Amino acid sequence: MVHGCRLNNASSSTSTNVTKSTENATLQKEENLKLGETEMEVLGKEFNCQDQEQVDFEKAIELTGYGRFHYFLLVVCGFVSTSEEMDVVSMSFILPSAQCDLDLNTYTKGWLNSIIFIGMMAGAYIWGSVADSLGRKKVLIIISFMTGICIVASSFSQSYAVFMFFRFLNGAALGGSGPVIWSYFAEFQPKKKRGSMLSFMAAFWTLGNLFVAGLAWLVIPSTLGFVSANFTYNSWRIYLLICSLPSFMVTALLFCLPESPKFLLSRGDHEEAIAVFRHIYVMNTGKEATTYPVKSLEVALTNNQFGADKESAGGKVFLGMIGDVSRNSKQLFTSPILKFTIISIVINFSFHIGYYGLMMWFPELFNRFNEFSEAHPGEPATICGVTEYVVKSGINSDNSDTCSDKIAGSVFLESLITVAAAVPSNIFAVLGIDRLGRKFYLVFSTFTSGMCAIGLFFVYSSTSNLIVSAVFSSAISCGNAALDCLITEVFPTNLRATGVAISMIAARLGGIIGNIVIATLLDMYCPAPTFIIAFLLIGGGLLSLFLPNTTRAPLA
Repeated sequence: MVHGCRLNNASSSTSTNVTKSTENATLQKEENLKLGETEMEVLGKEFNCQDQEQVDFEKAIELTGYGRFHYFLLVVCGFVSTSEEMDVVSMSFILPSAQCDLDLNTYTKGWLNSIIFIGMMAGAYIWGSVADSLGRKKVLIIISFMTGICIVASSFSQSYAVFMFFRFLNGAALGGSGPVIWSYFAEFQPKKKRGSMLSFMAAFWTLGNLFVAGLAWLVIPSTLGFVSANFTYNSWRIYLLICSLPSFMVTALLFCLPESPKFLLSRGDHEEAIAVFRHIYVMNTGKEATTYPVKSLEVALTNNQFGADKESAGGKVFLGMIGDVSRNSKQLFTSPILKFTIISIVINFSFHIGYYGLMMWFPELFNRFNEFSEAHPGEPATICGVTEYVVKSGINSDNSDTCSDKIAGSVFLESLITVAAAVPSNIFAVLGIDRLGRKFYLVFSTFTSGMCAIGLFFVYSSTSNLIVSAVFSSAISCGNAALDCLITEVFPTNLRATGVAISMIAARLGGIIGNIVIATLLDMYCPAPTFIIAFLLIGGGLLSLFLPNTTRAPLA
């Protein structure tokens, strides 16, 4: 049997011959598949049967195959996501240990938890807009390096005010990490694998949580470091220093990756985009770049896309970049994108009030249960009961006579168990998100975690508190993966990083309010926080039903 294209001798101008050509191509594809050829090889032969017609982005990325490049991309982008989550969540493990060094009480702990989100709000929109103008890769390198420097500087800070300042700068850098990395990663994925791979990358958040919790357990209770009359560098500061290492690592790894071909196409840089496709093709298949079958690309530009504006592309003209940022902002709040923008803002706001409002306070709550059980062994207690004990006893105040930074190892173990509970749900999301869809996972997750938030009010012991907290962590982590996929996919390419950035601003605002509300109401009126969080989680999840179904759909 001869493999390759079956060509008709008659003219292709007649409908009969066109039909025969189509039938022959279909038969040939089936025969090739029977002979054991891969789907990509068959697709390449099928493409070569055509008369050098242009292809769109989806076919071009599909023809590169799926292999080593995409797995290396997953590792690098996943570690960017890991380092971001480590920087945010690490503070929850520092609070009990740093309360004496930095003179913290419940109120200042709430602001210390929140300051990074304030910085992220300031940085998210700016970095997202710049990434839609300059490119994803350049921005990711800058913010990853800046993040590492800020973490190191904060570890050396000796006062609350200086520490807050560097945490703010850290947040300003991290603000660009989320929206840009999700846009960058999604734009390399074929539509058939995009959902599962985005969920896979979301699992790196859980990896970050596990690493932070395990590292805190090993380092913070230790006697590492030194203390002098004028300078202190103890275990929790060393813990922060170690947490900065992934940021520097991903800075170096990002230099090994190309710019997003989807972004290059949106800017009109077709030749550069094809060069990226060839690079991916070589890495995935091991073949020569010249054998990549795509010679030209077609891009359906709308009046919302301005890829032909070559003068401002790549940031060559500063005023052109500013113009891009202004246009992106206007388009996001103009129909038909306006609906997606508003819904994504509300969902992210409500979801992250619950996610960060509770997740970042779990170590503190575990510590309060431990302090209560040491004083009243064997007695049952609710969250409100142990909080009342801590407030009345003054253990959590900034009074140097009662301040204690000694944290039991069980607190870190319980935190690690809570984080580890998210691993099965992340696997569940990876395996099923392209089958069941983004909306199913998001609604299921927010309803389940909302019920867990209510359940926290009724716990009566540290064990029941741990169980409900673990289920909450598992459910909301699954929804986090679905939300990231959905929000990344609803915006068109030229607005994606900016759109996701605005959504992330809402998420950070939710994190700020969640932490401040928890800090304020937990000590003043304990029952309120859990019920407020439950209402917002469930309501936000249901709102996702008004967004379009992006499961296995081409990126706009």
